[in-house]
Amino acid sequence: MKTVRAFVKRHPVLSFYALVFAISWGGLLLVVGGPDGISATPEQVERLLLPALLATFAGPSIAGIVLTGLVHGRAGLRDLLARMTRWRVGVRWYAVALLTAPLFVTASLLALSLSSPDFLPGIYTSDDKATLLLFGIAWGLIGGGLLEELGWTGFAVPTMRQRYGVLGTGLIVGVLWGAWHLLITYWVMSGSTAGGLTLASFLLMFVFFHAGALPAYRVLMVWVYDRTESLLVAMLMHTSFSASRLILNPLAIAGLALAIYDLVLAVALCAVVVAGAVARDKHLSRRSLRRRAA
Repeated sequence: MKTVRAFVKRHPVLSFYALVFAISWGGLLLVVGGPDGISATPEQVERLLLPALLATFAGPSIAGIVLTGLVHGRAGLRDLLARMTRWRVGVRWYAVALLTAPLFVTASLLALSLSSPDFLPGIYTSDDKATLLLFGIAWGLIGGGLLEELGWTGFAVPTMRQRYGVLGTGLIVGVLWGAWHLLITYWVMSGSTAGGLTLASFLLMFVFFHAGALPAYRVLMVWVYDRTESLLVAMLMHTSFSASRLILNPLAIAGLALAIYDLVLAVALCAVVVAGAVARDKHLSRRSLRRRAA
């Protein structure tokens, strides 16, 4: 046990992500019946969706708590709880956390809807708006905000900020965040398309969203956390993003159209990150901002 603890303290980030992927991917494979079950049918997705999602989301939440305890002890766990309940941060940060995602998603879809009504937001075309809205918010709170951010912002972000700036931390955590979605995304999409999902179309959508939009959005999340030190606000910002995707995503698009939408969203978010880097001399850190303000 001492050897394990010593290794974890020397390599906390590596240990964290190894545990995250072992729990999430290993748990998903157990649920779906091994590697052969990754190509699912619609019936399998409907029957196993909840346990598959819970197994996947268990990774960052369990790893975040375990690594916090191993690296920082009881004091670290108390600090984790304190950051989860830190709500006095200023109204403007709540506005940034809650409104960034829906504004970008809506703007991207409305721009694309000028070329085709298929891109109209799902909440606009849905016949059951109340259910879609409530489900999106509930799932965003539990699946995205709470369970994921216990790991990403609870442990990974503050640990990496000791060595990297906001931009570097956001990009590294964001890329790994996107990669973590690989198995569960393929499993769900292969079943939802009744076996019609091609590898090329999946990779195209995965790259645009998970390797483009998610890292860019994570940079913004790290920037907000860096100024608030509130895990609660980070959870709300993640909740807003997950809920926006569920509530606003068009109901009828797939394949190339979905890839185009993901590309537009990724470009919009990346443009904001680049503009912020240029505006702050390509050094997004709280220290540089305070020095300028002094």
